[in-house]
Amino acid sequence: MTDDRVHRAVSADGTEIAGRVYGQGPPLVLFHGAPHDGDLAWEALVPHLADRFTCYLPSWRGRGLSADSEDHTPPRHEEDAAAFVDSIGGSVHVAGWSAGVVTTLGAAFNSDAVAAVALYEPTVIPVMRKDDLADREATSQQIAAAAADGRLADAARAFHRFVANDDELAVLDADYYARSATAFPSLLRTVQASQAYKGPRSTDSEAMSRIGVPILLLRGEQTRRSTFYTDTERYVADHVADPHVREPLPDIGHFAPNVAPDPVAEALISFFEPVVRQA
Repeated sequence: MTDDRVHRAVSADGTEIAGRVYGQGPPLVLFHGAPHDGDLAWEALVPHLADRFTCYLPSWRGRGLSADSEDHTPPRHEEDAAAFVDSIGGSVHVAGWSAGVVTTLGAAFNSDAVAAVALYEPTVIPVMRKDDLADREATSQQIAAAAADGRLADAARAFHRFVANDDELAVLDADYYARSATAFPSLLRTVQASQAYKGPRSTDSEAMSRIGVPILLLRGEQTRRSTFYTDTERYVADHVADPHVREPLPDIGHFAPNVAPDPVAEALISFFEPVVRQA
């Protein structure tokens, strides 16, 4: 991707949220997950979408082209997403991946500009069962120890081993982990802020029930944490007003947007394009 367009917005607390822009067509904002910024998360997927949509790739505060602040609580990320979407002007589609559910649903909850939402394997930790929670805690300790020693690429590897299947781990290389590593100082601050925060979130059932736009739910057939992502898909579908649940996409896992983007792109196009025609 060589386009050098950048879109910038100012969030409610004055933090600038920015992301690169590619393609032509109706606006589609793509919100990344925990181990990424906007560029790394979507660079494999965007070429499959840019001939149909103008793709906006914002980064969470403290990552990529976005500015940083002391506040990394869930409401700040939700406000960031809504401010970015509102600054585009007109009707906007949004899609999120994994922990990007917080920003994606935050945008849908807080902005009237959102026309439709797609979520690929949303991560909602309170839904996680005990065995996965135990694995997550052990992984968190590995990540924290590696980060404390300055071994951020090792922290990134530990994170990916928790979620990625064997085929995905075989594809992800040293350059990918080095780039993912840059997200981990911000990620650790976000995790700490999220654990300490006790207020309302965009992933609460009450908040989701007030989102009236259609929401597509996608997951991969070969996802390593299949029970968890099946449970989270069901949780979201049970609480939003207009859920659209697809059959699991065959032969792909959690990191499909990075390593096998074609089926994800096809699902997004088939969902969003009818919404565009109806607008």
